[in-house]
Amino acid sequence: MKIHSIEGGGGLKLHVREWGDPAAPAIFLIHGWSQSHMCWKEQYDSELANSFRLVAMDLRGHGMSEAPVTPDAYNDSAMWANDVAAVIEKLNLDRPILAGWSYGGLVIGDYLSVHGQDKIGGINYAGAACMLNETALGSIIGPGFLENFGGATSTDMPTNIAAMNRFLHSCFEIQPTQADFEVALAYNMLVNPLVRLALGSRDIDSTEDIEALSIPVLVTQGRDDAVVLPAGAQYILDHCPTAEPSWYDGVGHAPFLENPTRFNEELAELTRRCHQS
Repeated sequence: MKIHSIEGGGGLKLHVREWGDPAAPAIFLIHGWSQSHMCWKEQYDSELANSFRLVAMDLRGHGMSEAPVTPDAYNDSAMWANDVAAVIEKLNLDRPILAGWSYGGLVIGDYLSVHGQDKIGGINYAGAACMLNETALGSIIGPGFLENFGGATSTDMPTNIAAMNRFLHSCFEIQPTQADFEVALAYNMLVNPLVRLALGSRDIDSTEDIEALSIPVLVTQGRDDAVVLPAGAQYILDHCPTAEPSWYDGVGHAPFLENPTRFNEELAELTRRCHQS
């Protein structure tokens, strides 16, 4: 495992880790709202690392990346786009597969809107959204997020902890072990509630960008997802001409954690397919 500090959009320092063979096809893992690169443990500690180059960053404001609390560090799509572009360029990733979970899908949309698709090989949307606005609330963004957003953005610590505890449980239909849940709650609580508020207050619609895609796209979705509803996956499938579905019965918002064996096999197949073309 290698650790990098990479200057992203606006000069913000990003914490980035990589595993596997640096000469192998690259998979760039992009986590969700209030999470960390550590959420991808079932990927970077798996057989995927024997066959591919795995890269994961802490999003701006998260984990070990720099975390200003001013909204202007988060409300510019170009800064998010340039975070992704900086990692691709600095690590010399050759047509990586972008795998985005939840809010990670919005970050991928930021990247597409600014830099297009020419430097990436494919996309795996995992319980991911491509839209965050008034239209999406309730139709794509579900109660697991909406019912806990107020508490999760409160600076009152007891309120905040209770909301994040509920939010995390709502992410899983197949609940993690107590040890794994405690680790996840710990790195979620490292994120400042004002950062969570800034991310949730953005107005994003990546429809035009996904409509223009010509690279392979895999849409991985739990049918019991209460955070990004199955309708969010269907929206991507309806608007992206290259999108293919992978529906997970009995799975919630985190298919890569709830059924990592299947998820890893499908991500490996997508990556091989993209690098054969």
